[in-house]
Amino acid sequence: MNKIRCEWAGSDLLYINYHDKEWGVPVHDERKLFEMLILEGAQAGLSWITILKKRENYKKAFDNFEPKKVAEYKSVKINKLLSDSGIVRNRLKINAAITNATVFLEIQKEFGSFDNYIWGFVNRKSIKNKYKNLNELPASTTLSDKISKDLKNRGFKFVGTTICYAFMQAVGIVNDHVISCFRYNLK
Repeated sequence: MNKIRCEWAGSDLLYINYHDKEWGVPVHDERKLFEMLILEGAQAGLSWITILKKRENYKKAFDNFEPKKVAEYKSVKINKLLSDSGIVRNRLKINAAITNATVFLEIQKEFGSFDNYIWGFVNRKSIKNKYKNLNELPASTTLSDKISKDLKNRGFKFVGTTICYAFMQAVGIVNDHVISCFRYNLK
């Protein structure tokens, strides 16, 4: 029997696997939260499939998204990243990842974990939306505006409201699977 999925998953296996196993699933792992922040920022102006295809390369290039390591990157490492065809070679996005790692660590110190900080916006409970069609999904919300503003005030880069909303979907802060999708009632 064929599973009914959100339309955006299409027929590409990378999209299908991401949709079926990750998208909308609540994430509380610090490294994974940092990974998704970096990948969502890298996606700006590009398609998500572009980033998914480069994801394994990103893991290698960015030391498995260990914030402490990324925060210490200097010009030699930046130049190496700029010449790495396995990732998006954009100086602003690479520099943003380094800046974001530093701010991520500051938030961990202030809140005990980034998880405490980010999930605090929703009282640690996912928002389960009830959309019937893909075209009902918003690109941003009042909550993504609030999170974006707070992240920017703390010094984060590439965290506009649309990127924040995509991050919220990716880490399960919001469940935007359409109600007909087999993943709608995920745990």
